Amino acid sequence: MKLAEVTNRLANLGAAKWAVHFEGRRRAAAGDKVLFLSIGEPDLPPPKAILDMAEKQMRAGRTRYSPGEGERSMLGALSRHYTKLMHRPIGENQFIYLAGTQTALYVAFNSILEMGDEVLLFDPYYATYEAVVTAPGGVPVAVPLDPDRNFHPNLDAIEKAITPRTRAILLNSPSNPTGAVFTATEIASINAIARKHDLWIVSDEVYATLIHDGHSFSSPFMDKAMEERTIVVSSISKSHGIPGFRSGWIAASSDYVKHTLALAETMLFGQQPFLQDAAAFALDNPFPEVKAMKDAYFTRGKALVETLSQSNRVRASVPEGGMFVMVDVRPTGMTGEAFARKLLAEEDVVTMPGESFGTCGAGHLRVALTIDEAKVREAGSKIVALANRI
Repeated sequence: MKLAEVTNRLANLGAAKWAVHFEGRRRAAAGDKVLFLSIGEPDLPPPKAILDMAEKQMRAGRTRYSPGEGERSMLGALSRHYTKLMHRPIGENQFIYLAGTQTALYVAFNSILEMGDEVLLFDPYYATYEAVVTAPGGVPVAVPLDPDRNFHPNLDAIEKAITPRTRAILLNSPSNPTGAVFTATEIASINAIARKHDLWIVSDEVYATLIHDGHSFSSPFMDKAMEERTIVVSSISKSHGIPGFRSGWIAASSDYVKHTLALAETMLFGQQPFLQDAAAFALDNPFPEVKAMKDAYFTRGKALVETLSQSNRVRASVPEGGMFVMVDVRPTGMTGEAFARKLLAEEDVVTMPGESFGTCGAGHLRVALTIDEAKVREAGSKIVALANRI
């Protein structure tokens, strides 16, 4: 039987990028002792109070159908959260509650792309970005980020990449995989380019609360003049360490929400009220566990960079935000893919090859800071040992 063309478009954009991770899982299942620094899955427990709230509301009967845009309690919490985060009023009618950031990205690009429309991706980019652009018929166009500039944007490169088919810019700051946090000046310049060329900005801000010392968060959505052309996607997966809740959303203009809600409802018409109650509670309240999680990522990042500094054959900078470090293994003469496979085979450490994240990730490893500091240092020492042997 003939399948839809979308299945062919996505044929090479799925699990192959995680091949080293899956091999590590296979070895671990066979009994090998393996250090996993491959997947950005928080290792620290989420705030107990959030879990208690989910259980309480579930047992209170909050298990029935929910409105497609989200429960009023959740929309209210999002309004309060974004009003504070964006330093301007954001209304309850400017959100669609969805099953995680990935779903929000899928809805966003299906709502703005026609077949053949181009989307600019800052390269390196998260491994699923090509797929969410390609699925509705879009064409990903890579805009290179220079590793030697800590993966910050080159505005001339953005302008050069724009064609008559360009429809949107996909922005991710803090970045997965690079850890870069774009400055307010850089965001303002990207905003100006979007206005000049009449482009959408889809801004993945799932790491917005994980900003490290000396850096500050900036979003195109902070500028009221950008509201009509900005779609923000985010969730509590990383901020509160609850990826399994699949609790995410779109923030945009009220007009965008009004026109896009029907599309979102074709995928999932309403979600679990008890999880929305817990997510609203998470956004409305501070938790010591959340701060401890952010501080742990920063401490682990510094520990890894310090350990790697023992060799001149690998390089890394302390991340500006998020939960990843890009490790430059180009001085060894190996690709990131080859180094990652050799690191697993000889040192029992699982990382993600930089090539999984685009052309400009080549010759790098993405290291997830999702094990404790002692194990991060152990993994760093193993990376150094391998690099020095090559």
